Amino acid sequence: MPVDRVLANLDLNLLVTLDALLRERNVTRTAERLGISQPAVSGALSRLRRHFGDQLLVRVGNRYELTPLATRVAALTGPALAGVRRVFDSTVEFDPSQLDREFTVVTSDYAATILGPPVARLLAKRAPKARLRLQQTTPDAVDHAADTLRTADGLFIPYGFVSGLPHLDLYEDRWVCIVSADNTGISSSLSLFDLGDMPWVVFFDRPTAYAPALRQLRMLGIDARVDVVVDGFCQMPFLVAGTPRVALIQERLATLMAPVAGIRILEVPFQAVTLVESFWWNPLHTNDPVHAWFRDLLVEAADELWPPIE
Repeated sequence: MPVDRVLANLDLNLLVTLDALLRERNVTRTAERLGISQPAVSGALSRLRRHFGDQLLVRVGNRYELTPLATRVAALTGPALAGVRRVFDSTVEFDPSQLDREFTVVTSDYAATILGPPVARLLAKRAPKARLRLQQTTPDAVDHAADTLRTADGLFIPYGFVSGLPHLDLYEDRWVCIVSADNTGISSSLSLFDLGDMPWVVFFDRPTAYAPALRQLRMLGIDARVDVVVDGFCQMPFLVAGTPRVALIQERLATLMAPVAGIRILEVPFQAVTLVESFWWNPLHTNDPVHAWFRDLLVEAADELWPPIE
């Protein structure tokens, strides 16, 4: 059958349902996610099974698993949906107040905490029907940024960890050390000897991790003793408080969390590279007016941060 005829006979809503079914692997949860009835999802699954000539979901014990064909299809539904959304969002002129879509940004908890609030506030003001999804990043998401950006509107990550993709530099931050507020063994400053002697809380101990603590210490010839490895910056102050540990985090986040977590902020006793938080996106989005509007909104949100970008 010609491709055009196949597309003409398909309901694009089935693609949305298919993507949700393959992610949730459960009819009830899919219905809840899409906000439709369970019989409607069951009916859509029947139509999809007829189209593919495959069960897609098969029961194994008390759960459903994907068939081999469904596993292959699952890798395609996200990019396909993103492409469909780009097609129907592409207009020469649009009214942000009528924009009804979700912007997905892959981000660390640090960037979500610092930049998320002004972005969400501006989005609610300018495009009240739009939604913001801040999706927690992983080392793999950064290592394979081009793949990550096939299904997301963008990625918040410091400059220097992604290349070959368009980006905007949004704001700067400094690295600082944090110790417990009641750590009497440390005065008002830290030495390189202290950093080598103290136990550490670090963020992802791997070559491509986008926090420079261990990498910079090793360059200085310091073999740090790691007590705790975490996958989020916001956890670090609470794992330092009440202990002899030390951690390296962003000054904006440390300042925000110090009163709550019970930590002290100290200068780094070595030359730490300034952090430049950037927004990266798929080149396909570059000329999309909706995406360009969103990028402008991110710049405006970053300008609200204090101190301002110099």
